[in-house]
Amino acid sequence: MTPHKLCVAPMMERTDRHCRYLLRLIAPNAWVYTEMITATALVHGDSERFLRFDSSEHPVALQLGGSDPELLAGAARLGEAAGYDEINLNVGCPSPRVKAGRFGVALMLEPALVAACVEAMQSAVGIPVTVKCRTGVDDRDDYAFLREFVRHVVDAGCRSLFVHARKAWLSGLSPKENRTIPPLDYARVHRLKADFPELEIVLNGGLDTVPAALRELAHVDGIMLGRTAYAEPMLMGELDARIFAEGIHEPRAAVAEAYLEYVESELAAATPLRVMTRHLMGLYAHQPGARHWRRGLGQLVDGKAGLEACRRLLAAQQTGPAAGLRHSGRAAEVPARPTAAH
Repeated sequence: MTPHKLCVAPMMERTDRHCRYLLRLIAPNAWVYTEMITATALVHGDSERFLRFDSSEHPVALQLGGSDPELLAGAARLGEAAGYDEINLNVGCPSPRVKAGRFGVALMLEPALVAACVEAMQSAVGIPVTVKCRTGVDDRDDYAFLREFVRHVVDAGCRSLFVHARKAWLSGLSPKENRTIPPLDYARVHRLKADFPELEIVLNGGLDTVPAALRELAHVDGIMLGRTAYAEPMLMGELDARIFAEGIHEPRAAVAEAYLEYVESELAAATPLRVMTRHLMGLYAHQPGARHWRRGLGQLVDGKAGLEACRRLLAAQQTGPAAGLRHSGRAAEVPARPTAAH
């Protein structure tokens, strides 16, 4: 399995196939993850629509939500048949909806059930099955609890664990608050790596700068960025270049041009423009003209007219008074865009 040195976290209403395509242009070596899809929706719903992705997204993982081993096994088979490289089980989401549905972080309280789910999926597919969790849940946040949970998933055959370095509260905090209010505890994740040296451990949570992210690679096997990767996607390009020793990454304009080629092809397939262009909002984060860029994207009309307006917006962004400050990296070269899709 390809090591998980750099990953983009699965994010609801964020990491759809268009977002993942954009992130792949920026970070060619990073793992990308789907939004969480429930096993029930996949097995009984429109699996072709849920599972569609572009071949350029590899390595790409499918994140599943659920607690029924048989249903999860069926969903995993569909993911493998669609061409995904990994199945990831969500044992970290703290929203009320996942609590009511008996999946997400609530499952940390049932380690034997999580182990049964992992075993069922491992038996059903030939691709890796991984788990994403928190450091604890509610008042069960001592290290012994976390260690026992991890022991169960390791004994079930899981070889890669993604740990959001915060506990979660099932009541009293919103999902957004659960991403920021419980304190980060990187030391606990480091200790977990020391206790399970054979287990690939990827740390998630609070990695919002390049130095902070790189620093963690001295303690764990990989890093996973979530909201920062979405809000400041070019940061992923810098991390990719630094971690994989390539030393360079695509400039913003080249990324945008390549993505707009993709958008044009998707428009021909009747995909709404703003479903795709919304992912460009953070492309010029912290750069001159960023506010103008976001405002322009927010005003786009649908269809080809909107696409042409977006291209004019990009041209203006590149030729404005501060354009020289925005050019970094190698000379602009539009990345090749694969055409095959799954």
